[in-house]
Amino acid sequence: MDNDNKIKILIADDENAIADIIKFNLLKQGYEIEIANDGQEALDKIGADAPDLLILDIMMPKKNGFEVLEELRRRHKFPVIILTAKEEESEKIKGLELGADDYIVKPFSMNELIARVKANLRRLEFQNPEADFEIIEYEDLVIDMGKYELRKDGEVIDLTVREFELLKYLASREGQVISRETLLSDVWRYEHYGDIRTVDVTVRRLREKVEDEGEPKYIKTKRGVGYYFGG
Repeated sequence: MDNDNKIKILIADDENAIADIIKFNLLKQGYEIEIANDGQEALDKIGADAPDLLILDIMMPKKNGFEVLEELRRRHKFPVIILTAKEEESEKIKGLELGADDYIVKPFSMNELIARVKANLRRLEFQNPEADFEIIEYEDLVIDMGKYELRKDGEVIDLTVREFELLKYLASREGQVISRETLLSDVWRYEHYGDIRTVDVTVRRLREKVEDEGEPKYIKTKRGVGYYFGG
């Protein structure tokens, strides 16, 4: 975040009309906005000064959104909302598997986009170094709420913001089976716009990072119902 504490959002979209209308509406919400017109420009801007959130179009010149996402996830954890012009599950799933926190399909309402931006920026509301944050310890996992950090056997596991929030939510309700719909509502904060497949893909990514081979030990499935932690 910059010196005057404004939240910085980068919009990466080669369609100027779309980028400009998003910028206009987010400026009214009090955010600082930058625009990149192609994938390489987006990576250059991220390298110079990483934003708090990226709105990333999939179809762009030089580097497409998938390439940008794959490269930036090697170094950055900030939330990413991908934009896709086609309501195809393959594009949504690929983006989520590469580390996107959310997706939105064009055309979309500005109210929907603003709601998703605010939900994905929720972490910043809790960044207070003076606060007494909870630490959850379970077997070889340590979940540090204040640092937004997961350690396994003392090693830091690199999670995105959404992956961490999902883990935190489940771990704080150990043994309690939570439905996909409840997770979408409480973790993503979507009651009307969400797709429960978003939950499944995020759980799969999280398991790849925290579970050992074999049956899951931490994030378990209750078939036909939902997910639960430990227990």
